[in-house]
Amino acid sequence: MKNFYKNKRVLITGADGFMGSHLTERLLAEGAKVSIYVRGNSTIGTTQYALKNTKHLENKVEDIITGNIATLDAKELVVKNRPEIIFHLAADAYVPNSFTHPIEVMETNVIGTLNMLHAVKEGKGIKRIICTSSSEIYGMTIGGSIDEEHPLYPSSPYAASKVACDRYCYSYYNTYRLPVATIRPFNTYGPRHTYDVIPKFIDLALDGKTITVHGTGKQSRDFTYVDDMIDGFMIMGSHKNAVGKTVNFGTGEAITINYIARKIKEISGSRSKIIHTKDRKAQVPKLLCNYSLAKKLFGWKPKIFIDEGLQKNIEWTREQNSIYE
Repeated sequence: MKNFYKNKRVLITGADGFMGSHLTERLLAEGAKVSIYVRGNSTIGTTQYALKNTKHLENKVEDIITGNIATLDAKELVVKNRPEIIFHLAADAYVPNSFTHPIEVMETNVIGTLNMLHAVKEGKGIKRIICTSSSEIYGMTIGGSIDEEHPLYPSSPYAASKVACDRYCYSYYNTYRLPVATIRPFNTYGPRHTYDVIPKFIDLALDGKTITVHGTGKQSRDFTYVDDMIDGFMIMGSHKNAVGKTVNFGTGEAITINYIARKIKEISGSRSKIIHTKDRKAQVPKLLCNYSLAKKLFGWKPKIFIDEGLQKNIEWTREQNSIYE
């Protein structure tokens, strides 16, 4: 698939987010003609936006579209952009926000996804859309590793919204034969991530502040380094076997939150204390990826595992802190 993306017109929604910014960098490096869709004023034609993670790429992208992904304007703006490939990552992905703002989260995630599907349906020359699902859709798992056939037991309003997105994507492929590929990333971490457990623990450790673990800390997740996950996105956008498929990407290793806290403290040389507090709402005990389908279809497998990934993440955070001191 070498040079697949060279000169391809690609649009990335949610491009200024954590994974979106890494995907934007990778696609530009591959020679794609990249446009980005970021949050901003929803009026058609507006150029009001504030970039955070992609500010350094502002002069390298073809176009910057700004608006609310959940409004009808979004569909029209995407059709007007005339991309060949859409990577749809835009979402309200902070799980606790869905506890207090479930309708807003639903609108962004579900209506936003429907808008993108209809842009593909009504637009000209769009050859593929890669929609971003989530491992959160599996919820209260029935034990062992999770393959794509595992039942969906969403345990939070956010997870429920992503189930709806995931299944809408399947239904639009099935009903309209839209060129949809759906990626289900497991917990992803790395540079520029801010709101999940790993970046929070790293910041606390480097500041020498107390690291607070919700619940027993025995709950486990399949933590995947962002470079490996971006490989997954790139494959889903280019491989002929991806269309019509829904595919898990993760490491196949379940890592406890206690291990994350201890390892971050160890690697960083921090003197932070580790304490436990009450469990978080809608806490899922375990999420462990079975990525055998990704391996079978594409030959994909992870390259960076937790200790190396944490080392990279901590080094990057230290560098960023030194820049702003």
